[in-house]
Amino acid sequence: MVGVHLAGDIHRPNRQAFVDDVIEVVPIVDYDQAVASSHAELLVIVRRQGRPRGAHDLIIAATAKATQREVVSADDTAYRDLPGVVVRSHRS
Repeated sequence: MVGVHLAGDIHRPNRQAFVDDVIEVVPIVDYDQAVASSHAELLVIVRRQGRPRGAHDLIIAATAKATQREVVSADDTAYRDLPGVVVRSHRS
């Protein structure tokens, strides 16, 4: 949605259509108690490792862990060494 809001008048409709298409096929998972618990666990782990991660990356990882899903990413470094988080490259 950030890309939609940042787009000029010419590109905004196409970006919005893309987002709408993604939302139709990709389920939106709530940030519920299970995700919050996984998020807290992962945050403690990365702090103890001394390897901070991006806030959004940890939310994605926690959501995947709590819902038994895989993270699909072009850059697995944000998810490396996170217990219970399975990462698949979108390039394979």
